[in-house]
Amino acid sequence: MKQQVKTRNLKKKKTKESDILENKKKGLRNRETNVISFIFVALFLLMSGYLVYFNVFKASSIIDNPYNKRIDNLENKVVRGNILAADGQILATTQVDEEGNETRYYPFENVFCHVVGLNSAKTGIEGLANFELLSTSGNIIEELADDLSGEKAVGLDVVTTLVPELQEAAYNAMGNNKGAVIAIEPSTGKVLAMVSKPDYNPNDAAEYYSEWLNYDSSESVLLNRATQGLYSPGSTFKILTALEYIRDNDDYESFSYDCTGSAYVAGGTTIPCYDGTVHGHQNLEMAFANSCNGVFSTIGFKLNLAKFKQTCEDFLFNKNLDIGIESSVSSFSMDENAGISEIQETGIGQGKTMISPMHNLMIISAIANNGVMMKPYFIDRVQTREGSTVSQTEPEERATVCTPTEAAIISEYCRTVVTDGTGYAFRYTSYEVAGKTGTAQYDSSDRVHSWFVGFAPYDDPQIAFCVILEGGYTGVPGAQQIAKSLLDAFFE
Repeated sequence: MKQQVKTRNLKKKKTKESDILENKKKGLRNRETNVISFIFVALFLLMSGYLVYFNVFKASSIIDNPYNKRIDNLENKVVRGNILAADGQILATTQVDEEGNETRYYPFENVFCHVVGLNSAKTGIEGLANFELLSTSGNIIEELADDLSGEKAVGLDVVTTLVPELQEAAYNAMGNNKGAVIAIEPSTGKVLAMVSKPDYNPNDAAEYYSEWLNYDSSESVLLNRATQGLYSPGSTFKILTALEYIRDNDDYESFSYDCTGSAYVAGGTTIPCYDGTVHGHQNLEMAFANSCNGVFSTIGFKLNLAKFKQTCEDFLFNKNLDIGIESSVSSFSMDENAGISEIQETGIGQGKTMISPMHNLMIISAIANNGVMMKPYFIDRVQTREGSTVSQTEPEERATVCTPTEAAIISEYCRTVVTDGTGYAFRYTSYEVAGKTGTAQYDSSDRVHSWFVGFAPYDDPQIAFCVILEGGYTGVPGAQQIAKSLLDAFFE
C-alpha cells in the first residue's frame, strides 16, 4: 500500500516537473514570439517613418534629379510647360511645328539665360522645375483622351518671381563687363532679378553648346556667376567684422582710431587704405562708412576669433545655400590659431575668404530684415495653362543670424556709407539707400573687383541687391552705378 502511494506521489511529482518544464518551454516560445513581433513592429515603424521622411524631405530632390529617367520618359507624353515672368510674360516655351517637332524657345534670348537656364542641360529654373513642367493637371479624363488620340498632354506652367523691367535694367547696365547682379525682396526671399555676364543666347544651344563647354571654367558663358562665382568679398565683409566687434566689445561706441593711410602690425603686413587715403580720426561707424582698412585690419586682434568663425558660419559660410539651382559654397577658414597677417587680411575681406554674390546678398538681406535670413526662391506658383493654381510657394526662414538690435546698428552704419561715406552714387536719389561698397584685389596687379550690396528704402526695405564687377571693367565707374540703374528701374 505504501509502495503504491509512493508510486502515485512519484508520478504526480514527475507530472508536476513535466508541467513546469512544459510551461517554461511555452514561456520561452512566447518570449521568442514577442521578441520577433517587437522586431517586426519596430521595422514596420522605421520603414513607415522613413517613408514619411522621404516624401517630405527627399522626394522632390529625387524627382527633380536630372538623372531620373522616369521624368525623361514624360517628354514622350507631355509638351513641356511654359516658364513665365511675374507679370505673365513668357520666358521659355515649347514650339511645335506641323510635323510635331518640338523646339524650346526663349523670347528674351540672352537676358534671362542663366536664371531660366537650359532645358537641354536642366540648369537654372528649367532644372529646378523640371518635374512640374512635365506634369499635367491630373484630369484623368483629359489624359485618357490624349492617350486615345495619340496627342501629347500640355505640361504645367511655372510662374517665376522675376521682374522683366528689373532684369533688363540690370542686364543693360552691366554692358560687356563680367560679373553679376541679383535682387531679392528681403522680407520674403523672392528673387526679383538675376543677371550673370558673360552670357549666351539659349536659342543657339543646339548649335554651340559643345563649344561653350570647351571654354575654361572661369571664362565659360555657362557659369552663373551670381550663384556659382566665388570672389574675395573685399570691404563688403566688414559687415561681419563690425558685427563681431560690436558683439565682443560693449564699449564699441567709444571706439577711436587715427588713420594715417595704412596700418602695420608687428610681425604682420602693412595694409593700405584704398588709394592710400588718410581718413584721420575715426569712430567705428565712420570707419565703416569710409571703409577704412587701417581700422578693420587691426580690430581683428580685439575679436574672439573662435566666436567670429561661428558667427560667419551662422551666416552660412562653409554651408550649402540650398537655393534650388546650381550654387557654390562660400569659404571662411580663419580660427583662433590664425597668424597675424591672416587676421589683418581677413578683417578687410581679403585673404582666404571667398563668397558668392548670392551669399553676399543673403547677408545684407538679413540685415535689412531685422536679422532674419530668408531662403531665396524663384518660383511663385505652378499653374495650369488656363491659369488655375496647382501649388503656391510660401516664404521660408532660413536662419535668424543676428538680433534686431544688431541688425539696426549695422543698417545705420550702411546708411552712413551712403550719406557720408563711399556710397556717393546715391546721395541725391529720391529713394534712401543703405549699403556697403567693396573693392577686392584678386591678383598681383592693381586691378580689383568692385562690389556693392545694399537695400532700399532704408526705413522700409523692399529690395535688397548685390552687384559685382570683375576686375578690368570698363564704361562704368563701379558696382554702385550698376546698382543705381537697377534701383532707378525699381522705384521710378
